[in-house]
Amino acid sequence: MQTIIIVLDPGELVNPDLDLRYCVPDRIAELTNNDIRDNGYDYIDTVEDKSGPLMGIWLETENAGENWPAILNILQMEKFLDNDLSKSAKIYISDHETEDIENCVRVYPQ
Repeated sequence: MQTIIIVLDPGELVNPDLDLRYCVPDRIAELTNNDIRDNGYDYIDTVEDKSGPLMGIWLETENAGENWPAILNILQMEKFLDNDLSKSAKIYISDHETEDIENCVRVYPQ
């Protein structure tokens, strides 16, 4: 399995509801026929810019490089709890399983 991480900054969201950690991966799994699945979430410390913690939503898939555009498409087509995540989310990928964000490559926005 490979890793995709969606990073959300609560300060950039209209509705920074913690339920995003459940509804986003559930909807992605549904729309991708479980090709991309939930693999947990965590808070990411942002010491360098002194803002609050970010939320990372970890997803697993067979091929992160091929599958991350499907996530972007979903984020552009749907709102999640009144949030247009395509304008605020960052997407990272790795060809390793359950990788830390420091070891991932940001693919969106470029």
